[in-house]
Amino acid sequence: MHLLSDEALLDAYVKATHLGLEQEFIALLMEEINKRDLHVPPH
Repeated sequence: MHLLSDEALLDAYVKATHLGLEQEFIALLMEEINKRDLHVPPH
């Protein structure tokens, strides 16, 4: 996951939530977002 840029990670999170992907996958993305101390853009 560390190979993703911050922008790509946030984009993946937003798309995953909009598409209703697996909660486990979304939680994994959110964990990495929190680890990097990023803020999810409002959607």
